[in-house]
This record gives sequence, C-alpha cells and structure tokens, in this order.
Amino acid sequence: MLRLTLSPDKDRPLRLLCLGAHADDIEIGSGGTILRLLDERPDTIVRWVVFSGDGQRAIEARTAAAAFLGENSAGVDVLSFRDGYFPFQGAAIKDFFETLKRDFEPSLILTHRKDDAHQDHRLVSDLTYQTFRNHLILEYEIPKYESDLANPNVFVPLTRTQLARKIDTVTRCFASQHARTWFTEETFMGLARLRGISCRAPDGLAEAFHVQKIVL
Repeated sequence: MLRLTLSPDKDRPLRLLCLGAHADDIEIGSGGTILRLLDERPDTIVRWVVFSGDGQRAIEARTAAAAFLGENSAGVDVLSFRDGYFPFQGAAIKDFFETLKRDFEPSLILTHRKDDAHQDHRLVSDLTYQTFRNHLILEYEIPKYESDLANPNVFVPLTRTQLARKIDTVTRCFASQHARTWFTEETFMGLARLRGISCRAPDGLAEAFHVQKIVL
C-alpha cells in the first residue's frame, strides 16, 4: 500500500483550503481529516468557504467552522448562492473563485467529488479544478439519497477520538438537518467503518477521497 504524507511542505505551515457547496458538506465529507491535520500540524492555516448558507444555515455553518478550526482559521466565507441552482449562477461563483485564487495560495484543497450526483457539488468541484491547476486536490464524498458513493482511492485513517469529535460537532451544530433520515450518527460512523476496513486503519475508521492526479 502506497502511503503519502498528509502534511506537505514540512518547513512551513500547511495552507488548507476547504470548499463546500452547502453548510455541513465540508464537515461531513472531511471533518475527521481536518481534525487529524490540525492534530499533526497545529500550525496549519485554513481557509473555509461555504457557497450556500442563509439564515439559520449560515449561523450553523459559522458555528461548525469555529468548532473545527479554533485559532487555525485564515477566514470563513459563508456565501448566499441559491441552493440547487449553482449551474445557473456559475459565472458569479466562478468570479468568487478567481478572487479566492488571488487571496489564498493553498498547499492542499478539499472539495467535492467531480462525479457527485448533486449539481451544486459538481459545479464547485469543476471550478476548483479550473481555478487551482497546480495543486493537490482531494475530493470528499457525501452520503445522500442518490446513492452515488463510488470506490475512493485515497484513505485517511482516523482515531476513535477524531471521529467522535467530528460526529459530535456535526450533529450538534447542524440541528436544522436532524429531520433528514440519513443525517444520523449511525450514517457517519457506518461510512467511516467501511472506509476503515478498506485501508486496514489501526482503529478501523477512516475517511476516503478521490484524487485525479498525484505527482511524486
């Protein structure tokens, strides 16, 4: 099994860019990985962008980002693009990406999967690749009704403590999602257990990602 470090550029702070179409996407898809990175590299600088979040959802997004990042935040953006309509707002979203490219130079990017069934997720992923063409990009996965989970090729083992922190923060911060039948601790634990089996994680738990290209 090929093992690559999650912490490039050891001689300088890791600059992590987290992109999510909606409030809770980043946390569900990569919250454990973010916690592991911050545990291993406490000097990490994180820029956090949520493209759709109004009212209560915006409050939840900011609360969750603060809980995950603490003092590691280089800025949290919660924008108000219309949920479900991203393909029809693509020009304005791309303009934001261009501004982001000038403001923040990441060493690692976490974003949506290119083949995600949700149109908003796909657009964010496409624009990530269009904007950041010389960067390591990991595409996280989101469980949903469309049953679009695929076979990931990058695994990040997590400790039981890291996964417990992720699940507790997600379920506590996003109360507006509790009515959704898939939004449960069992969902998040079950997926982490399956991914942990796939990579023989020491604690049997992991998050998984898709990567299009790695240059060694």
